[in-house]
Amino acid sequence: MTRCIALLSILCTGLVASPCAFAGWLDITGLNVWQEETELGGPKVVIEYDLNEDGITPENPAYVFIRYNTLNSDVWCLLPAEGLGGNGFDIVEKPGHKKVIWWGTGELGIDEIDMVEFRVRGMAMARIPAGRFMMRSLPGKDRDEARRRPPPSALPCYYIARTETTAGMYADYLNEQSEEGAGYSPSMEKATSCGIVAQQDGTYAVEPGREEHPVTHVSWYDAVAFLRWCGLRLPTEAEWEKACRGGLFLDGDESKQKPNPIPDRRYPWGNEAPNADGRYRCNYDSAEDGFELTAPAGSFAEFNSPYGVCDMAGNVNEWTLDWYTTTYHAGLDGYRVVRGGSWLDVPEGCDAVSGATVLPLKEKSIMGFRGVRAPAGIP
Repeated sequence: MTRCIALLSILCTGLVASPCAFAGWLDITGLNVWQEETELGGPKVVIEYDLNEDGITPENPAYVFIRYNTLNSDVWCLLPAEGLGGNGFDIVEKPGHKKVIWWGTGELGIDEIDMVEFRVRGMAMARIPAGRFMMRSLPGKDRDEARRRPPPSALPCYYIARTETTAGMYADYLNEQSEEGAGYSPSMEKATSCGIVAQQDGTYAVEPGREEHPVTHVSWYDAVAFLRWCGLRLPTEAEWEKACRGGLFLDGDESKQKPNPIPDRRYPWGNEAPNADGRYRCNYDSAEDGFELTAPAGSFAEFNSPYGVCDMAGNVNEWTLDWYTTTYHAGLDGYRVVRGGSWLDVPEGCDAVSGATVLPLKEKSIMGFRGVRAPAGIP
């Protein structure tokens, strides 16, 4: 049996005083990798690690993905879930010691595992149960011109990142995957809005104190590329909205034990304005909420969505997968839908109903994103 200790690259380099323990990559240690023969004569690779997060549950699991490269190559690859077994990849529902089995290394021409480097990363997710929810039909107080309420929509179960993608996470992606600066904008260097700096040696670093702020100045294409690197995708507009407002039953249509008290809520926390009664529930266009520009991910965790998803109101607008469409146009000029409002919006613009459209090439200081893991068999 060949045994090796592979490189561990899970970094939790955010602010010590951050109000959100799960912003950025989750705490993973103790990576150990070895190769052994099986009874059928083919090799298998065993990947073990420890997930050190007490808050990991079936409702708030971790999404764990593994990337590898050979030591003679600069190309990193994602280990596809289809070739893996064990209890430590994809959706992981509890913390502790994990073991992943990787079959098929011989098919990839990998004979000596000592020549392979592995990196394991994880992010906090929220489980959104299958079932119906109240989806807006048209902008304008959630009603069409006839003042009718939109009918409930239905979605299968899916998982969405609990926080927006942070600058620290995105810098790791750039350092591993970026070719000739792909995915990087010089505007990211601004410490007040993003803080990712391109260094002379070709690597990227985050300004101290900016690691857990959401990454900004990312185009739609940049967001898609980062999530493809993780094995995720952008949420559809419907997925984003259900995660924000909650389903008709918060435990799903099969259980129906937890009815949503406000299924058509205007904001993730309910219908109170973001600044009602002198309490600040999200980061909007005013320093009175404590932040002139972006806030660290999860800074307003007391006012999460019904599923515990952070910052679905304010902070940064979030890209969705959907084209902009109306009754009269489909894919109008290539615009993509963004949701949630930002630090530059008035309080009323940070709701669960309003949506904006942005050309996918645009890189703005108010634009960010989060990922979704769809159910098996659903793209």
